[in-house]
Amino acid sequence: MKIAFVPIDNRPVCYTLPKLIAEIDSDIEFLIPDRKYLGDLNKSADIESLFEWLISLPEIDAAVLSLDTLAYGGLIPSRRCPETFEEIRNRIFTLKEILEGKDCKIYAFSSIMRISNNNINEEEKEYWSMWGKKIFEYSYLSHKTNSEHCVETGIPSEILDDYIETRRRNFEINKIYLEWQKDGLFDTLIFSKDDCAEYGFNVREAQVLERMGAYVKTGADEIPLSLLSRAIDGCVKICPIFLEPKCKDLISNYEDISIESCVYGQIDIAGCRVCDEDDADILLYVNNFKNNQGEIVMNIGTEEFNGNFVVPKKPYMIADVRFANGADNNFIYELFKNKIEDKYFYGYSAWNTSANTLGSLICAAKIKFLARKYNPEVFRKLQVTRFLDDWAYQANVRQVLSIPDIEQLNLNMKSFEKVIETILNTEVNVSYRYPWKRLFEVEIEFN
Repeated sequence: MKIAFVPIDNRPVCYTLPKLIAEIDSDIEFLIPDRKYLGDLNKSADIESLFEWLISLPEIDAAVLSLDTLAYGGLIPSRRCPETFEEIRNRIFTLKEILEGKDCKIYAFSSIMRISNNNINEEEKEYWSMWGKKIFEYSYLSHKTNSEHCVETGIPSEILDDYIETRRRNFEINKIYLEWQKDGLFDTLIFSKDDCAEYGFNVREAQVLERMGAYVKTGADEIPLSLLSRAIDGCVKICPIFLEPKCKDLISNYEDISIESCVYGQIDIAGCRVCDEDDADILLYVNNFKNNQGEIVMNIGTEEFNGNFVVPKKPYMIADVRFANGADNNFIYELFKNKIEDKYFYGYSAWNTSANTLGSLICAAKIKFLARKYNPEVFRKLQVTRFLDDWAYQANVRQVLSIPDIEQLNLNMKSFEKVIETILNTEVNVSYRYPWKRLFEVEIEFN
């Protein structure tokens, strides 16, 4: 099967992770543009080169596309770029012509522009450092009261006008995509929303799109992986098992739906089916949270796993979502008391949000289960990556670093590497780098 894939940007979770997951099945020919054409924290994608890459593709079975990359240059540029609606509209109609010339199924997603509740402008326009919280408040109250005229904010008019116009531009572009979906251009089109609150312009836009017939999902970075999973022929039956069954109605950080709804939604979007335990191809253990989801880097605590965990003698995978962006150390120690056998183990993930964790986990498990030419070495690399990133780095080493320091990182990761070598019965020979020169993400490279 030949699949073309245009990522959100060049982060490892967006670029190298999909490649690694696809390589679990050597029968999949995974086509992805050169990393240099994709955007990063401060640079937009080279859209012209990406269009040329799409045009030059050989005959393919499916294309998985981040429309934000092809319209704006990436997810972050979709919030920052100054181009007008007319300029973006002309660009995407060029894209439409290219896609209409491809005899394949097209799986695409576009984001509903997020609105973060902070004054951090790292991924936003410059004025967010002063006015981010105020703009969030204006958005929240305007939606809640159904009136934009009764909310006093003190935001300078030129800043508020720019923000509103950027939102309007992106929203109108999304409505064009929806019309193309109705005309049959896309096999699947998803509109993603992340960093959600109960109210806000993003929530209102999602509601409008849903009324127009759109498929809206909470999440963002994992959605290309969910669409990759959906593009793979075959249905896998999955039984979710919540380790805190009385708490599955609680809502994760950065999301607006319960963890149970998130699990069921991610199974559905991946082209899989929820079933009972006796009928399951794979069991999905969800290490969910009591009371609230913790977040280690933000010093938000929660009750850690406190029980026994024995792996079953049938295929299983583990979504560790007790904390956002990082493993639950108590659960990991309990898991590592077990023998992890490739025959039954279909993956572990604790990557960032609950949706991120579930989407990436289910994609890899589905590809492994249905693989025509299963590559166990690649699957082990994937699990080494997840344990090193989600457990060793995010839940432990990152907490003792104040700046991106490769020398200190290498030193602190050594003891975790030894544990993973023993648990997965494989040599761990890796190096690390900070691709965006910040602590938030680390890239693990196999030597």
